[in-house]
Amino acid sequence: MNIHEYQGKSLLSSHGAAIQEGFVAETAEQAVFAAQKLREEYGAKLFVIKAQIHAGGRGKGGGVKLAGSVKEVSQLASEMIGMQLVTPQTGPAGKKVTKVLVARDVYYQGETEIKEFYISILPDRNREKYIIMYSPNGGISIEEVAEKTPERVYTEFIEPVAGLRPFQCRNISFNLGLSGEAFKNMQTFLRSLWDTFRAYDAQLLEINPVLKTSDNKILAVDCKIVIDDNALYRHPELMEMRDINEEDPAELEAGRYNLNFIKLDGNVGCMVNGAGLAMATMDLIKLSGGSPANFLDVGGTASAETVEAGFRIIMRDPSVKAILINIFGGIVRCDRVANGVVEAYKSIREVKIPVIVRLQGTNAEEARHIIDKSGLLVYSAVSFSEAAERISEVLQEV
Repeated sequence: MNIHEYQGKSLLSSHGAAIQEGFVAETAEQAVFAAQKLREEYGAKLFVIKAQIHAGGRGKGGGVKLAGSVKEVSQLASEMIGMQLVTPQTGPAGKKVTKVLVARDVYYQGETEIKEFYISILPDRNREKYIIMYSPNGGISIEEVAEKTPERVYTEFIEPVAGLRPFQCRNISFNLGLSGEAFKNMQTFLRSLWDTFRAYDAQLLEINPVLKTSDNKILAVDCKIVIDDNALYRHPELMEMRDINEEDPAELEAGRYNLNFIKLDGNVGCMVNGAGLAMATMDLIKLSGGSPANFLDVGGTASAETVEAGFRIIMRDPSVKAILINIFGGIVRCDRVANGVVEAYKSIREVKIPVIVRLQGTNAEEARHIIDKSGLLVYSAVSFSEAAERISEVLQEV
């Protein structure tokens, strides 16, 4: 589950990390109130207006603006709230901005140089450890840094049982080129990041940039946290942070039927049961000249209702030119899947695209009979090779 920047910062702050102070606003009036509060409580003179969407690169799309007065805060907030923000991570459709974060500007002048860093924590499943990835080149895309100056990207591996050790905090602070008070403050900041990451079962905690201010404070200027969905039962309080307006409608609908769905950019929709079979099916689609349009796992206990729901979700994608259904009937009955496919296809009359169905396992023969006798544009296949041939054929025809 993704959460907004302002929500992530609140979690960081609760575990002792210093953050760029700010308040969220859903209207221009609330933005003005937030700016006035920042002026009263923190002596803020300049303000940053930041669109709150679940995507990076907001500044490149006009989603981060600097305001020199409370009046300008009102103007910029009114322009930003309601806009369709397009960033490198949103795709051409963009995302609608429903709220903004009004924060105090922390790039004030002082005795020492201001510096920006990149720091993230995530699991490394190959090593069965956690990894802190960091760079003294913050404020820009880490992919860009890795491509142009890979020597500026550092890693620190963390044993899950031992956790983040003091010597590792010192090593990171040293590689970031810090000394004196900033060196000490960075170690405190790193321990707070680690505590936050572990406390909420995060899959990713990314701060870009981490700022060393001109008076040697270490602050989180931005924050991205992704929570492991499988651990949410341990954190019911985090469910209140979920913003369904930021989620894909198809994925939301899939969730209501306990379907695992991820939208991709291909032209062949696929429905399977089991993650391993899903990966093999997507490879099959690529080898057949197509490209998978989604990952959809209906699970081992799929019913006609869930199969029909999955079929509907796939069919709503206008880029889908064909559908491959690949089911192994171990627990689930193949004839049940076949009935779900036929009923779904009949009910969606406005869309007519070819469907290849490969059903193996329990009641596979009955399922094939249902498919072949349906009279619809549905083709049955027995083997992987036969399914591949069918895909190639239908893609050449469309």
